[in-house]
Amino acid sequence: MADLQNERVAVYIDFDNIVMSWYDRVHGRNAYSRDRQKIMQDLTANEVAERLSAATIDVGAIIDYAASFGTLVLTRAYADWSSPVNAEYQTQLVARAVDLVQLFPAAAYAKNGADIRLAVDTVEDMFRLEDLTHVVIVAGDSDYVPLAQRCKRLGRFVVGVGVSGSTAKSLAAACDRFDAYDTLPGVTAPSADSAGTRKSRGRKKAVDPGADLLERALRLENDREDAEWQHASAVKSLIKRLDPSFSEKTLGHRSFTDFVKAHPKVAEMDESGNIVLIRLAADR
Repeated sequence: MADLQNERVAVYIDFDNIVMSWYDRVHGRNAYSRDRQKIMQDLTANEVAERLSAATIDVGAIIDYAASFGTLVLTRAYADWSSPVNAEYQTQLVARAVDLVQLFPAAAYAKNGADIRLAVDTVEDMFRLEDLTHVVIVAGDSDYVPLAQRCKRLGRFVVGVGVSGSTAKSLAAACDRFDAYDTLPGVTAPSADSAGTRKSRGRKKAVDPGADLLERALRLENDREDAEWQHASAVKSLIKRLDPSFSEKTLGHRSFTDFVKAHPKVAEMDESGNIVLIRLAADR
């Protein structure tokens, strides 16, 4: 099992790219381009608001996925934050300690605006922070291929995240690991369900935040280790990275094992050996 104590991760998010790509994934090819004028005019209009809501980005899923590789040293999101669409995300981004890098309108919508700034910052950070071990690039453009290759040449493990159908195959190939945003734990893949149905599912899942956090941690650990059973200590460490405020005692449990046992629909536990092991419940 990898030792995450010395793994230090930097995250770079081309936020305009991920927002527009996910909108297209949910509503169809080039949907954002077709709807851009309506969105800019009034994003509170009923039809526009519903379409935006159905294509909401789960910022937490991205940050939690990145945290599964180690300690987050820095996290930056690049966009024109004066844009109403992006401004909707500012509160939750700041709550997750994401540094918002402002791209002024002329740069934000011109080709390579975010790409160049993000690439320059990334290379600068790699020389400035020599202990960085992982670089997570959240984007989909082939323009980021040289950046991924440079990061690898400088000895960093490069992780890519992009939206299915909107990510260049060359970018995925240039990374050490690439995962679709659609497949991250906590993200609901597009379906025929209405926006209202998806909202209802989200509210249902949020009823027990402890269970949601446990399930997400187990899924992330399973993906990283490619093993069914996980050490309880490793799962707890990951949960603490996902939510530093987590405390089983605050939730009314004497120990972490008691916390896990309180969620039998989420996790199963094996205490037969010297090391306590946990896995996702069979029906998850």
